[in-house]
Amino acid sequence: MENTTLLFNDEMEKIIDAMDLSQEAPVEEPQRQYWFMKKARQLVKEQSEKLGRPLTANITTFGCQMNARDSEKLVGILERIGYVEVPDENADFVIYNTCTVRENANLRVYGRLGYLHSLKKKNPHMMIGLCGCMMQEAQVVEKLKKSYSFVNLIFGTHNIYKFAELVVSSLLSDRMIIDIWKDTDKIVEDLPVERKYPFKSGVNIMFGCNNFCSYCIVPYVRGRERSRNPKDIVREIERLVKDGVVEVMLLGQNVNSYGKNLDEPMTFAQLLTEIEKIEGLKRIRFMTSHPKDLSDELIEVMKNSKKICKHLHLPLQSGSSDILQKMNRRYDKEKYLNLVEKIRTAIPDISLTTDIIVGFPGETEEDFLETVDVVKKVRYDSAFTFIYSKRTGTPAAVMENQVSEGVVKDRFNRLLETVQSIGREMSARDTGKVMEVLVEEQNSQDKHLMTGRLSNNLLVHFEGDTSLIGQLCQVRLDECRGFYYMGTKVE
Repeated sequence: MENTTLLFNDEMEKIIDAMDLSQEAPVEEPQRQYWFMKKARQLVKEQSEKLGRPLTANITTFGCQMNARDSEKLVGILERIGYVEVPDENADFVIYNTCTVRENANLRVYGRLGYLHSLKKKNPHMMIGLCGCMMQEAQVVEKLKKSYSFVNLIFGTHNIYKFAELVVSSLLSDRMIIDIWKDTDKIVEDLPVERKYPFKSGVNIMFGCNNFCSYCIVPYVRGRERSRNPKDIVREIERLVKDGVVEVMLLGQNVNSYGKNLDEPMTFAQLLTEIEKIEGLKRIRFMTSHPKDLSDELIEVMKNSKKICKHLHLPLQSGSSDILQKMNRRYDKEKYLNLVEKIRTAIPDISLTTDIIVGFPGETEEDFLETVDVVKKVRYDSAFTFIYSKRTGTPAAVMENQVSEGVVKDRFNRLLETVQSIGREMSARDTGKVMEVLVEEQNSQDKHLMTGRLSNNLLVHFEGDTSLIGQLCQVRLDECRGFYYMGTKVE
């Protein structure tokens, strides 16, 4: 089978080789970045020859799957310009792709920068780069300029496509390079990506967020919503499938609002219908799905689909209508429960998971019990439960009636007990069935076992060998052990 992704890489290679470094860099993208990739490759080669070894790079990713996908793009460019990826920070170029959803995420990065400084003292030509959501905060950049002057490169979430250009600037300069954009409407296609898994891949369908939930910093650091052209999305997935990918995860801060800003508007449900047609693609996942935008059309498409996985992550955040209003979630308890009923009626075997925040400012015991009530009515397979923590720069951080630590911890523990008890029951409901599993890896604890994932996102461990990785297998679910199964492969 012709490998279209490799063919595309060969085409990209020809374009990069044809770039004339004696001329000015092109203005148009992505040709401009191809020029800088060639320039960066030349600089990396010169430094590598001086040292008598290849230059190494390491990227540490904090945060969500959007960040993980961004890191794959950075690795793709680094490898294209001559760096060799290594598993730890003892490298010539270390990049932290940062998260800033919670305040302590920032503190972790500052802490690790101290360690990098000690490495850089031993390796003076080492470069340190910082990117991602944390870099979109002005006070963070000021602190880095003042207290962490050994950092070479700082850029944000909007101009990752410029990475090759920024690397060249860093290699040619002794100063800290800072390139932060407040926002952008630009999406640049056809740049390198190095996937973590050969058989599955994340695919960005949109960037940014327009929701402004009162506890969340994301719209301020990721910018306004902008959707990719559907033809570009389909083209990317077709290439991935020809390169061995059987499962894609469509990524966006709120995939349900996909397409609203396109010249020819298209709904998320319509996009899924087009992706469903791609031959060779076996599974489609997506996240995150905001309840306020989940349409009847989407439920119908999911119901009739042969490829969309039987799993929906539907963040609740709180079961109290009063708290939901303070959170600016734009739905209430009744609307959320009605939506769940519609989904379960259409797709009875769907697995629902969620996010819940405990201790939001002003939350009373009655508000908390409303959340527990929703958990009992919906019966989630699992839930990510968070203790509310102030996030500077969000409206909730300055709200009155912040809940005391002792009360929050008590509520959190009670909620966790309810969530886990129900989750164990829900997870066990398919015991004895034979179901399809995508084999992902060799089990880290027992090399005789393989680990795979059901359509509903639960893990299954069963006897097998590494030749099964990336394949879809039929597995009998023999025993549920809380939140995973032990199974037996069925021929």
